[in-house]
Amino acid sequence: MQAISSVNGRAYPLGLKNVDTDIIIPAVWLKTISRSGLGKGAFESLRAVPGNVFDDPSFAGAPILIAGANFGCGSSREHAAWAMADLGISAVIAPSFSDIFSGNAFKNGLLAIVLPQEAIDRLMEVAQTDAIHIDLETQTVTTSFQDRFEFEIDPFRKHCLMNGVDEIGLTLKSSDAISAHEQKLSASQPWLTPNRI
Repeated sequence: MQAISSVNGRAYPLGLKNVDTDIIIPAVWLKTISRSGLGKGAFESLRAVPGNVFDDPSFAGAPILIAGANFGCGSSREHAAWAMADLGISAVIAPSFSDIFSGNAFKNGLLAIVLPQEAIDRLMEVAQTDAIHIDLETQTVTTSFQDRFEFEIDPFRKHCLMNGVDEIGLTLKSSDAISAHEQKLSASQPWLTPNRI
């Protein structure tokens, strides 16, 4: 997982409420376990509409998406976070997220920021013409127009995102301590570990 300390750039001003994971990545794209290539199918039904924000050259390569409430609802498909990352999105700002999507986003290095609807409305306006700046260290979203919005984030998630480590990476960092514990356990209670390799 790549470390995130800040995200800067244009933002897709989507703003839609209740965008479910089938809209983020349709089921037809779920035949793969690869994380690459899914960006082509991301928001496929929305991209079929002429004049959509995803195909507007003004927003090409935007690293931020601004969405409406209940973003990522529906099924628990992790492919939704994969598809967004493959599209180049590093952060999503919305009034609320599905819990499962929020967890999948975090586990895949995608920053999910909750802000009140008034802030979303302002960012939607700014996104039409200007870049947005997200600073994870200070937990702020700012614009060149002096807008400043503070957001909350779980300290554990913040630590993992800023250091580019997922749960497996954290476990591997403790491999020496885990091995020492296993050896101690084997020595003190051998009947518990007779078949360990």
